[in-house]
Amino acid sequence: MSHTETAEHHAHGWVGPALVGVALINFAAWAAVFARTPLSQMPLYFAQGYFVLDATSMLFLLVINSVFLGISVYMSSRAYTSQTLAHDMLSRTGLTLAFMLAMNLGVMANHLLVLWAFIELTTLCAAPLVAQGDAKEPRRVAWQYLMYSSVSLALTFLGIMCLTRSAQLQGLEMSFALDQMASTLPTRGDSWQRLGLALMLFGLGSKLGLAPLYNWMPNTYEAAPTSTSALLAAIQFNISVVAVFRILHIFRGHDASFVSHELLIMGCLSLIVAAVQVMAARNYKRLVAYACVSSSGVIAIGLSVGKAAAYGVLLYIVSNAFVKSLLFLTAGRMRAVYGTNEVKALSGVMRVLPFSGLLFAVGIFALLGFPPFGSFLAEMLILSGIVQSGNMIAFSLMCAMLTIIFVATGRSIFPMLWGPSNWQGPPVQETWVTALPKLGFVLALVLLGVYTPDPISALLRQVAQTIGGPG
Repeated sequence: MSHTETAEHHAHGWVGPALVGVALINFAAWAAVFARTPLSQMPLYFAQGYFVLDATSMLFLLVINSVFLGISVYMSSRAYTSQTLAHDMLSRTGLTLAFMLAMNLGVMANHLLVLWAFIELTTLCAAPLVAQGDAKEPRRVAWQYLMYSSVSLALTFLGIMCLTRSAQLQGLEMSFALDQMASTLPTRGDSWQRLGLALMLFGLGSKLGLAPLYNWMPNTYEAAPTSTSALLAAIQFNISVVAVFRILHIFRGHDASFVSHELLIMGCLSLIVAAVQVMAARNYKRLVAYACVSSSGVIAIGLSVGKAAAYGVLLYIVSNAFVKSLLFLTAGRMRAVYGTNEVKALSGVMRVLPFSGLLFAVGIFALLGFPPFGSFLAEMLILSGIVQSGNMIAFSLMCAMLTIIFVATGRSIFPMLWGPSNWQGPPVQETWVTALPKLGFVLALVLLGVYTPDPISALLRQVAQTIGGPG
């Protein structure tokens, strides 16, 4: 470390450990709440009913805060070796903590407009973090991310207004409280209600990276700092998932087939786009980003099936949070050593970075749905649900696209990991501190695929019921 880097680190040396401390306390607090609060006692309401702790919010609070703990350890350790991160650590930590505060409150929101506002707040906190990336024109990418997000959320808000118009035309006063909204919706759906529902799903689908408004995702994930890419892919993604779950729960008895068709179309389009783009990708960070588009497509198709695939969808979403964070944090380690995201510039990573190379390979296998990881079991449950629903076209398309993505990913990544190396010198040493959270992610993925502890399994089943899952 140079004198400048040393000075920067000493000036803000307390920030990284403080970030890890906050993340650890937050995760431990929610884990304690989960351990001490039986599911039978939920939901619990706070702040005059504007926030709720139910099965859905409890599940996602555990997921996002466990992932954030790993990301905070990565950020703290990288501050010792990166002059840029050491210089920006204070501002990044402030924005990251504001982002996580908005995430925690947003996941617990029991009011549609409040939830919408917190999604917007997470976007406003994340945009300056994206702008601190070291890719070409990171500020342009940050503005593009902000623009796409604003359009997506504007469409969602317009959908909410259309629902209000539908209720007004039928002489009803609609409540925006999520636990009361279903009972205040018009029992007879009209074109305004269908338009509102379509716009909300389209807007939130865009935030999830579903086609056609998906292009922000690969551009942003590639250009942003690695820790920010992980925040967006493994944490922010989940608040939009929660919003979709809330909407599905509300409209479960209204226009169910309309919802299914829209999700199915967006999901199939996303899988096709991802398959084509993965074949053309020559950048490992962008390749992971397009794989995230593919994952969003699988989730949308699974949700379109409803009851038969609900548990599989939940397992897939939770597994994906750990897979994405594992891949992006490991990709950040590789970029720190090689100085590039280009696949052709890396070869023999397993020799140069044995531990990170191994973890990246594990992450790729989990992403592609190999056993014994949770993603494998989840994909099997989703495919089984699609077969039960009788939609063999969607089943065939999903199998074909996932096969293409598997082959294309392997063609790019496996030579990068196991090919001949031009590296001169011994392998790069890695500390156990940076390894611990990544090993924790791998352990979580294996447990989800092999043996899910009973309390977590019960929580997943409870959430599945809210989106039409099994009892």
